[in-house]
Amino acid sequence: MAGADPTRTSWPEVVGIPATPAVMKINHDRSDVAIEVLPDGVKVPKGFNAKRVRVFFDAKESQGLVVRTPVVG
Repeated sequence: MAGADPTRTSWPEVVGIPATPAVMKINHDRSDVAIEVLPDGVKVPKGFNAKRVRVFFDAKESQGLVVRTPVVG
């Protein structure tokens, strides 16, 4: 895993991997953000938060694979 990158705002490389390692990667890069892990399709409040990353996973799939690119906001 490469070094932390405090300027990162998206993690397209974690799409298709289980949510837990995806969260670990995001936390490694941006330990300053809160990471919310949510099943895909759940309703979430609108609004931008520069200290939040949402990770959406496939709850129907046994490994809980990430289905969308996690982004800051």
